[in-house]
Amino acid sequence: MDFVKDMKDKARSMQKRLVLPEGTEPRTVKAARILVDDALAASVTLLGKESGIRAAAEREGVKLDGITIVDPASSGKAGLYAGNYHELRKHKGMTIEQAGTEITDPLRWAAMMVRLGDADVSVAGAENTTGDVLRAGLTIIGTVQGLKTASSCFVMTGLDPLWGKEGSLILSDCAVVPDPSPEQLADITQSAAQSCREFLGVEPVAALMSFSTKGSAKHDDVAKVQNAVEILKSRNPGFVFDGELQADAALVPSVTDKKAPGSPVRGKVNTLIFPDLGSGNIGYKLVQRLGKADAFGPFLQGFAKPISDLSRGASVEDIVVTCAVTLSRAK
Repeated sequence: MDFVKDMKDKARSMQKRLVLPEGTEPRTVKAARILVDDALAASVTLLGKESGIRAAAEREGVKLDGITIVDPASSGKAGLYAGNYHELRKHKGMTIEQAGTEITDPLRWAAMMVRLGDADVSVAGAENTTGDVLRAGLTIIGTVQGLKTASSCFVMTGLDPLWGKEGSLILSDCAVVPDPSPEQLADITQSAAQSCREFLGVEPVAALMSFSTKGSAKHDDVAKVQNAVEILKSRNPGFVFDGELQADAALVPSVTDKKAPGSPVRGKVNTLIFPDLGSGNIGYKLVQRLGKADAFGPFLQGFAKPISDLSRGASVEDIVVTCAVTLSRAK
């Protein structure tokens, strides 16, 4: 599986609209040029003062032909966006004047563009923190109907074809929720299942992992996973899952037969759910380094519409790939 090529091909075929809030950030400006030249989006919008964006582009030797520039502070849509933002936040005591000031923040403006259908996806994080990106998304775009938790996943490729879909797996959550409750863990599993469909192109088979298999250990951390499994059963989410399972019981059929006989995920797992951020972060890095796998992500999941967060150390190509992946998820 060539994940990057597949996602770029999908984005190119879908032709969705992208907004980049960090319009004066040099790597972002360069990425915007590549995205337009490679026809990965129907439109690419940079947010910020036009003079600042043009100055940044000139410094980087980037032409802005075909790229849209929007300055939230002078946009004709400022009143519309402020009004919508006020409706979302007035229960918190926000005034219309405050809404008018706050909505001009590029992250919030980009999120509102996505919410109102003026863009399909937003990608940021080259100069903003993950927390800032998440807050804008949660406040304005919100989560998928029926879920309350935003989370993340990694796409791991290049493993032995024995694992997952031809050597590709979804690992979640490895970057957002430090210690999920049972309800959050159930939400994460449902979001990861959808990520599996979108990224791997197959129906998800999820294993909720623990240091215990089917009650072999007693601990609050084990009970959390067990409770998450029961919540998922009550939701009837429409995909195959099982837990709590140790990693070997989830992945190796002969071990599954011994530790969890009759498990519906036997020999079919393509989505691994970690009980907390510590195990998730450690787990994906071990798979990446010891398994010599390619790790793509983290990609945000669980939002009502697609947004993505970048590492502040992201390269231009990292930004292009993240944008292509996010564009490929738009409806």
